[in-house]
Amino acid sequence: MELSQRVDAAIDRALDEARVVGTVVMVWRDGQPVYERAAGFADREAGKPVSADTIFRYASVTKPFVAAAALAMIDAGKLSLDDHVSDRLPWFHPPGPDGRQAEITIRQLLTHTAGLTYRPGAGILSVHDPITVGIENTELTLEDNFSRHNTVPLAYKPGTAWEYSIAIDILGAVLAEVEGSSVEEALNRYVLRPLGISDTTFCVTDRDRVAVPYFNADPVPQPMGEPQRVAFAPDRIYTFSPARIFNPRAFQGGGGGMAGTAGDVIRLLEMVRKGGDGVLKPETAAAAIRNQIGDLNVRPGVKFGFIGAVTEDAALDNSPLPNGAVSWGGVYGNRWCFDPETGTVAVAMTNTAPEGCDGAFPFDVWRAVFGG
Repeated sequence: MELSQRVDAAIDRALDEARVVGTVVMVWRDGQPVYERAAGFADREAGKPVSADTIFRYASVTKPFVAAAALAMIDAGKLSLDDHVSDRLPWFHPPGPDGRQAEITIRQLLTHTAGLTYRPGAGILSVHDPITVGIENTELTLEDNFSRHNTVPLAYKPGTAWEYSIAIDILGAVLAEVEGSSVEEALNRYVLRPLGISDTTFCVTDRDRVAVPYFNADPVPQPMGEPQRVAFAPDRIYTFSPARIFNPRAFQGGGGGMAGTAGDVIRLLEMVRKGGDGVLKPETAAAAIRNQIGDLNVRPGVKFGFIGAVTEDAALDNSPLPNGAVSWGGVYGNRWCFDPETGTVAVAMTNTAPEGCDGAFPFDVWRAVFGG
């Protein structure tokens, strides 16, 4: 069976079983598109189909854009991997687990080894004074929101463990401070404009192109409310605020606040595949997709680079991705991957959570793409 037939089958199955409402899947090999399909509904209730230029809420697909901008600024000499975050952001200085001042570096933000966490979801600090993240609506500034951590110790000494976290939100704030601009202006300057990316933004003005977000329910996914709590696991519940992407006053959350198209994500991954493509130095692009956390693990068989997880032992991870592939996703229902060995970049965007992120669908697509 050909790649296109295998991917079609994975998409058709997810739609037929009402696990996904709408999706755009794109696959490129060695710089050439080999598969593209928009299927299902951007707005099921209105009967509006998904199209190739449908805008999806990225959630954590925001992170590689911010990481790439940080790496480009490092290449430009604007900051360094070993800079102390508190030197760049005087308002962010959480204590270490021992209560003494901890020093977090840019490298540790990029690799999620900074002592920061996402626990427990929306209420990171407490129900009374929570830190909000990029999928929740807010009127707070970056400083107002994240300086709340200054009274709460880090979860572990920076550099001693790996935990997925608010680190890239803090990194975005660093970029804005260094540039004397907004987070988005820094991204535009170093990544988005050089790559011709125009639809990826923290505040969407063309509402007609934005997919309605859904959450998995029985018997079919339901449109998200405002806000909407969605269980990814019994102990992992996220609070989504779909209206945030239309709120120009919400802080620009580098960890999950952007929206854009599948094609924009392909352009970013293609930049990395091409060795930086004028955005990054070749050695920086290569470092971005290598293990940067040493003996630490994301999970057995999986490490972390500067832009995503690195599959080192696919069998140990029970993954359809090949060894050496880099990947990650976003909780609104998205996944991306890049395999340096075959020159494959692939994106599976959906408007359905958690299926499009943590369900079978993206992994069925990867299995189809890589012939497993």
